[in-house]
Amino acid sequence: MQDNHERYGLVSRVLHWGMAAILLWQFLGMVLLIILGETPLTYFFLGTHGPLGAVLFVLIVIRLGWVGRNASNRPQPEDSCSGKLASIGHKLLYTLMIVVPLLALLRSYGSGRAFTPFGISLWEASEQKIGWMISVGNAAHGILAWVLLAMIAGHVSFAIWHKAIKRDQVWSRMV
Repeated sequence: MQDNHERYGLVSRVLHWGMAAILLWQFLGMVLLIILGETPLTYFFLGTHGPLGAVLFVLIVIRLGWVGRNASNRPQPEDSCSGKLASIGHKLLYTLMIVVPLLALLRSYGSGRAFTPFGISLWEASEQKIGWMISVGNAAHGILAWVLLAMIAGHVSFAIWHKAIKRDQVWSRMV
């Protein structure tokens, strides 16, 4: 269950791959919207976007707590240079995984819309709109989400590089 110096534990791997699946679903919906426009298929994906974003937000908070709890037990990088780059990349990924849904929540709250993912009321609808919240959310949520996707693509590319080119143990630690 716990991480150790050789590999990530079951909890870390379930959180990692569960979040990866949800992120793939989220981005697939947005890509389909861009390609197909507003169709029943894209509405199907968009109907899950907010609730799954809330799930992702909860999972990243849990994941950060788990990372903190296991910090001294986690696998260490094989060399200091790539370890520093990986550390910076992971910190950026974690930051974006927190900021992107926070911006969506900020925009949703500011718009006065109720937010009830999976029937759980986080806040009720309001007549009052808060312009700066809507503006910040509109300006940054989408663009930072695409930056997150680019970072994820880099993350996947480096994982494949470790497996195919370097042939080290990085891939097997998480798989």
